[in-house]
Formats: sequence, C-alpha cells, structure tokens
Amino acid sequence: MTTTYRVGVDIGGTFTDIVLLGSDGTIHTKKVPSSVEDYAQAIVDGLSDVFRETGLGGGAIEEIRHGTTVASNAILEHKGARVGLITTKGFRDVLEIRTLRMPKLYDLTWTKPAPLVERYLRKVVDERIDHRGEIDRALDPADAERAVDALLTEQVEAIAVCLINSFTNPVHELMLKEVIQRKAPHLPLSISYEVLPEIKEYERTSTTVINAYVMPIVATYLRAMRKGLDTAGIPARLLLMQSNGGLTTDKAATERPMNIIESGPAGGVVGAQALARAKGLDKIITFDMGGTTAKASMVEAGEIARAHEYAVGAGIMIGSRLLTGAGYTLKVPAIDLAEVGAGGGSHVWIDAGGALQAGPESAGASPGPVCYDTGGTIPTITDANVLLGYINPAHLVGGALKLNAEKARVAFDETIAKPLGMPIEQAAYGAHLIAASNMIRAIKAVSTERGRDPREFALFAFGGNGPLFAAGMAASLGIARIVVPPSAGLFSSFGLLYADVEHHYARTFRRLLRQANLGEIAEAWDALAQQASAQLAVEGFAGERARLKRSAALHYKGQSYELIVPVPDGPIDAHMVAQLEEAFGEEHERTYGHRAGPEEPVELVAIQLVGAGLRDNGGVPDAVTSSRAEAAPGGSRRAYFGDHGWLETPILTRADLGAARKGPLIVEEYDATCVVPPGARAERDIAGNIVIALA
Repeated sequence: MTTTYRVGVDIGGTFTDIVLLGSDGTIHTKKVPSSVEDYAQAIVDGLSDVFRETGLGGGAIEEIRHGTTVASNAILEHKGARVGLITTKGFRDVLEIRTLRMPKLYDLTWTKPAPLVERYLRKVVDERIDHRGEIDRALDPADAERAVDALLTEQVEAIAVCLINSFTNPVHELMLKEVIQRKAPHLPLSISYEVLPEIKEYERTSTTVINAYVMPIVATYLRAMRKGLDTAGIPARLLLMQSNGGLTTDKAATERPMNIIESGPAGGVVGAQALARAKGLDKIITFDMGGTTAKASMVEAGEIARAHEYAVGAGIMIGSRLLTGAGYTLKVPAIDLAEVGAGGGSHVWIDAGGALQAGPESAGASPGPVCYDTGGTIPTITDANVLLGYINPAHLVGGALKLNAEKARVAFDETIAKPLGMPIEQAAYGAHLIAASNMIRAIKAVSTERGRDPREFALFAFGGNGPLFAAGMAASLGIARIVVPPSAGLFSSFGLLYADVEHHYARTFRRLLRQANLGEIAEAWDALAQQASAQLAVEGFAGERARLKRSAALHYKGQSYELIVPVPDGPIDAHMVAQLEEAFGEEHERTYGHRAGPEEPVELVAIQLVGAGLRDNGGVPDAVTSSRAEAAPGGSRRAYFGDHGWLETPILTRADLGAARKGPLIVEEYDATCVVPPGARAERDIAGNIVIALA
C-alpha cells in the first residue's frame, strides 16, 4: 500500500514549521526561517527541502493544512483593502463610536484606533427595519443605486453592507447585494446577514467590515500559494486553520477570511487537546512559547475554551475581560488565548528607572538575536539562555543554525551586566526570570481570572522555547506535572493534523426560555443543521463523518453579556429548558462566583451550531515515529540554576528517558530544548511525551 502524507505548516515570526505525517505513522519535520516578504515562499522552499532529504515527491502529499497570520498582519499594519461601507441613515459613525469601552481606565491620553473605513467612504441609505423584522421604512431602489455608485466612483476595492436589524430581515441588504453584483460583479462583497446574522450593531458592523478589509489580501495570498504549490508539483488540497480550532477549505477562507484571522496559534491547542484526551488528562493549560510571543490557553473536560468575541490589533491584553475596547472587534468564535510579548527573540533592556526588562519588542527572524550573528545587536532571551548553558550553540535546529555564543556574551555584558553592576550569569538569569514572570501572567489570565485553580491542571508545554521555561513557571504556579509532546518545537504544525473541518453557524433568537415557543426554537436549530449538513456534504462529509453540535448563548433577563453552554442532543422540550437553565447557572457561578435564584428568568440570546467533518479513524495513526535520527549529544555541560549556581548537567535525548531521571538535565532535540531543574524528575511515557514531575 502506497504511503500518503498530510502536511501541517505553521508560519511564525521567526521560523516556518513544516510537519509531514505519513499514513504509516512516519513523521518528517523541517524548520526554516520565515520569509517575511512572501510567507508562501517559505512553505514551498521548505517542502522542497523535505523532498530532497526524504526522496518523496509532491504526488505523495494528500493534503496541506496551514495556519497563517497574513490576515491579522494586514489589520495590524493597516494594509488591507480600500473598503466602502453602506449602512442605515443615522448609523454612519458606529465604527467610531464603538462600545465606549476603555482598555485603560485611567489613561486620559488613550485614543481609539482609526476606523478601517474612512468616513467619506461610509454611505447611508434611508431605510429602517424594526426589531421584529417588519419593514418600517422601505429602501428606495434609487437610493440603493446612489449609494453604490458613490462608492464605485471612489474606486473602493471591497464593499461591506450592514443595515440596522438586518439580522431579523435581510431584504434590504439583499437588494443592495443585487445592485453591487450587477454594477461590479467581481468586487469583493461582505453582507452582514451572511457574515454575522446576530444582534449588537457595532460588533456586527466591525466584523462585516473586517471580512471585507482582508478579502483581497487573503485571496491574493492563497492564489500565490496555490500557484507556488502547483509549480513545485504539489497538487494537494489546501485547508486553512480557523481561529476556532477547526479547518476550512481555501475557497471558504477566501469568502469568509474573518474566520482565519487568528489561525496561527490554534493548531498547538488542538493537538494538545487530542493528546490530553489520549493520555486521560482532564485539565490542561497549554503553553506555547516561540520566537516572538508566548500564548496560553485552557482545555477542561476535554473541551477547548473558546471566546465568542475578540479584538484584533488590541496589543497584548491579558488583564480582566472588562478591560476591552482596544483594537478591532470580531464577533466570531476563537480559541480563548492569552498572549504576552515574550519569546526567544524578545529584547532584553534596561528602562529609564534602571530596571531590567524583557520584551515586548522582538528581534524576530531579521535581524534576530545577537547569537544568530545575522546583524542583531540588542541582547535577547535566546542570548540569555545560551549564556546560562541551557541552549547548545552547536545544536539549534539540529545544528543547521550555528550560534555565536561569544558575540552574545560581549553584547550582554556591555549592554546589561555592566550597567547593572552584576556578574553576567546573574544578569542573564534575571532576564530569564523576568520573561518567565511575564508569561506566568498569561497562564493566570486563562486560569485564575476564569475562576480556575492552576494547581489542578497539568502544563502542556511546546513551541521552540516552551519546554525550556516550563518547569520554572510550573513551580511558581504550584503546578505539579508538565507534559512536553513529541516534536515540541513544531507542535503547532503537528497539531494541525489533529483538527477537523468545521463550520460555525449562529443566529440571534431572543426568547425568555420559560415563555418561548419551543417548536419555533427547534425549527430554527433544524434550519442551521440543514445548512451545516449541506455544506459538509459538498466537502465529502456525510453520515457518520458529519457531526453536529448545538450550543446556546444565554443570560439572565436584563444582562448585557451572555455565556455559552452546550445543548445536548434531544428534543427541545420542558426537560431541555430545565437542563439549559441549570447548565447556565453552573457556568455563571463558575465564571463570576455567584448565580441567581431559580425564580430569575433566563433568556436565550442566540442559537449556535457547529458542523464538523471527521476523517476516518480520527485521521492520525495511533503510533507515530520520527524519521529524523536524533544525534546522541551525550556528555554534560555547565548550566546556571539560580540559587544552585553552576551545575554540571547531563545532556540527553528523548529516547534516554525510558526510565525516570532526576534533574538537573537537559533534553536536546532538533526543534526544542527541554530543561529539567534540580529536584524534578523526567521520564518518557508510552506515547513519547516527556512527563516532568516537580518535587
């Protein structure tokens, strides 16, 4: 039987990670520098390198799964399309008024980010549909033509349409859609009823505009990638990771790019969820540290924590959920992540008060840390870890990237150690601890700030730098167990291989549960189910390979924000209503620390449904083996462990941990380095994970 391969590709700020998984369980991995000017080029070049190393050809590739930051970068850099917006008269400035949220309560100098659509490109039409969906003021076809013509005269590159209350009746938006398609049939178009048929005017408008803003950018990127793959002789199907942790086709991503804005970090969390389920871990906190940022998320009872709204370009926000308002709001499901500007490339510097700082600025792939010897002059966390003996200068990326440790030492001594008046190892260890403390804030943001005790969780560490920092951070948090998966440094790519194709659907459906027409609610869910099943069938998923999961957005009557609870299979009847009210009460108490009495009415705000397309046997073999033979480093080297000082530390491979070993020790691999401090114990489990137990 011919072995076929699926590919996971994750583009980071420093490296592009590529994982090939064969149907026989064989894994091939490759780590190449990211090509910032053309991210698609790094993918094609990296795959070509793998083909040369393995003798494989493009015809052996069945599927390519890709996490990308191209859409989020377009928003962050304000390099999206020139968008025109058509909205209801009186609502022209919704994008600027926003929700009056302040991300910094006492900062009087904070200003809102500039709207993605300039005011002169926002046109209004005189129409009105009320909250029940009844036409209060009909849209004049001539008015619709006038608004569209005005935008076309301005040579916009995409148009967004968002009318008041269109989620209850889209007739006027569909009229405008017809006019636009007739006058400019090839112009990218984003209609709010098709994009987000839900209540909340700013969130709906912002989401619709963002979708239009990145449409041309994503379409161009995916066309370039498809052309590059075809030229390289790789005709495989291309799937994109969505922000919610599910996969979507390149065609769907082109039409709804809002769903792939935060696709980059999702793969690792999905992979961690799959391995945690296999290992029987009910509660894990994922910790992903790369070259630029560190991200934390939570998996509880086997389910990924998801946010149903987030902000793009808000900076690194890991504080209270109430401190929102920065960036551009997207009301689409996304894995609930907390992120900090702490990675291997984070600059180490001294502030005006003489205090040592780490990040958030990063050296990135270019010029990189000082030790890369590619032009970087500002010391970084990677430079500190080289000086501490944690990173082998001759072994990074399997030795393909030689590090100049002496250059890092000179820069760190001149820039950091001497100004602070301390030995270089103490200054480097201080930078290491500061970076760790910054990342601990991210872990607390997804645990203690969500009403969870991190001591009840295992820490699942991956990314090029995650296993290096994990043990020290876990000790500070009281976490007793750390899991480092195989191919940890490329795990976001590896995790893509565990994901399912998913489509998310939602509809505003406000009803007091105890007074609702339950048949009407059931019909609405059935309509979403039919829509999901039809989409999955087109993509080849039917019968047992198509799975539908319902959920509901609920709140107590009078509340402004809702919580999401799962809706089990079964008829929508009085028993189901009681189940939903109880599930909502439990989630409210878990999240906010209290719940209302049984007499308090619960209101259904929106119905939601996820349609998942499942691969045969889960798509991932039970046993996987790496084709990359790890050179046995052997021996030992001196490493600095704070109060323990310099210790002679054994250097091992993952294979050496068949029996438990006591720290200190360092596990060196092609894609990551794992540091086990004094007093900890490490061993390799049956699935190949490194499991570290802290004393």
